[in-house]
Formats: sequence, structure tokens, C-alpha cells
Amino acid sequence: MMTVTKQEFRDAMSRLGAAVNIVTTDGPAGLGGMTVSAVCSVTDDPPTLLVCLNRGSPQNRLFKDNGVLCVNCLAPGQEELSGRFAGRSAEADMPERFSHASWGLLSTGAPALDGCTVSFDCRIAEVVERGTHSVLFCEVEAVRQGAASRGLIWFSRDYHRVGAE
Repeated sequence: MMTVTKQEFRDAMSRLGAAVNIVTTDGPAGLGGMTVSAVCSVTDDPPTLLVCLNRGSPQNRLFKDNGVLCVNCLAPGQEELSGRFAGRSAEADMPERFSHASWGLLSTGAPALDGCTVSFDCRIAEVVERGTHSVLFCEVEAVRQGAASRGLIWFSRDYHRVGAE
């Protein structure tokens, strides 16, 4: 039986393009946000997303304790913001991260990014711990579509613009 190494798996996954998202939360446990590419649709009845968060992140517990999150799909030109939210810094850096963009609120109170392609405002319905990640099943309470006609994906360890001109 062949065993796939961690590095082989990571190299193969770099060839699977994924939307670039900043996932945010706010509530009794505090304000948080991180860049996440592991997001996908589960079902449209009820509207549900799957979001994977690294268990090693200091923010993992914050998201679960707040019980809400907003998935903000980035548009071209928001690469720098993605980099800011990709850091593993402590919560003390959160206000600084958020200060570099304009944010609104939808239903749950989790920050919704202005200027992104779409924001999905969600309540966490279930959490499954698997390996290095927490898999969150998130029921969508509100959606805000942005005006951006192009999206941003992460492919081959770099940003790429996709969509209509």
C-alpha cells in the first residue's frame, strides 16, 4: 500500500484552485478574523457552508465560542488584506488588521467586508474535529453580494484573478 506523504499532499493541493476568503467573527469571546481557502457549499436546504479552521490557530477557539462567522470572498485588489489576516498573531493585533478595510454588519454581528465579491453571514451549527483542523458546518442567515465582477483564487501558491472583465 502506498502512503502519501504530507509534502506530496500539500504539493497536490496547491493545484486545486480555491477562493480566497477572510472569515470573521465577533461576539462575547471577542473580535477575530483569518484568511481561509477551505470553504465550500454543503447544501442549499438549509443553506450551509463548510469552513475548515486550523486547530493550531489561536483564533480557532474564538470562532467556536462566538458561534457565528462571516465568510467574505475576496476580490482582486484585496491580496494585501488577505496577507494581513493570514498571520498567526494574537488577538491584540485584531483591531489593527480590521483597520485596513471598511466593514459592515449583516445578521449575526460578524464583520462583513465592504468591496468583496460576496459575504455569507452564518451561525455555526456543528463542529467536527479532524486531524489538524476543525470542520465547521455553518448555516447561512444572510448574504450580501458585492459589485465586484472578478474573484480572487489561490492556485499554485499564488493569487490569480478570475471572472469577467
